[in-house]
Amino acid sequence: MAVPKKRTSKSKSKSRKSVWMNKAFSVSNKSLSLAKSLITGKSTSFIYPKMLDDYT
Repeated sequence: MAVPKKRTSKSKSKSRKSVWMNKAFSVSNKSLSLAKSLITGKSTSFIYPKMLDDYT
């Protein structure tokens, strides 16, 4: 027989959402920082060819 599950409290669901949002925020900050360093040319941790001719 089916039994209804207990309801998750608001504080627990808000806490889980907060953790998820903070992870997404930190990842987006890292990617933005990497993009900025690539544009300025000061990146030391990301290796890529500088010339477009290297792709062809």
